[in-house]
Amino acid sequence: MNVEKIIKTDKKIPLPKRTIIHLFLVHNKTNEMFAKALKPFEISQQQFNVLRILRGQQGKPANLSTINDRMVSKMSNTTRLVDKLICRGHVERMVCEANRRKVEITITQQGLDALSEMDKEMANTEKQVLQRFSHKELEQLNKLLDKF
Repeated sequence: MNVEKIIKTDKKIPLPKRTIIHLFLVHNKTNEMFAKALKPFEISQQQFNVLRILRGQQGKPANLSTINDRMVSKMSNTTRLVDKLICRGHVERMVCEANRRKVEITITQQGLDALSEMDKEMANTEKQVLQRFSHKELEQLNKLLDKF
């Protein structure tokens, strides 16, 4: 990805600024690809993330706080995301019997089935995004990204 070509400049961009622009461009490109992969399922990346979190609970309910803490994108309105998934039949919300103020959320079988289909498409997209990297390069990239 040639940063200067993409932003249509002939000027030499200082390395720190170029790096930040490059990160933004890569972020936008990967987001577009994953959003496109989920489009046939009529689900957002944030909703997909909620479903994966709930599947990871292995049948145990989660509350909104737990889901929000585990979200990749912390800027999401978790309540709204869960409400949309309830409307689709992918998750259920129940009031905790032991503590009536606590709301518990679980993934439904329909949600698990849908997520299984989405997983296949997401795996294909991951392969496509990372196709130019060797295993060693991915390890190096992850070490560099860990520095953030």
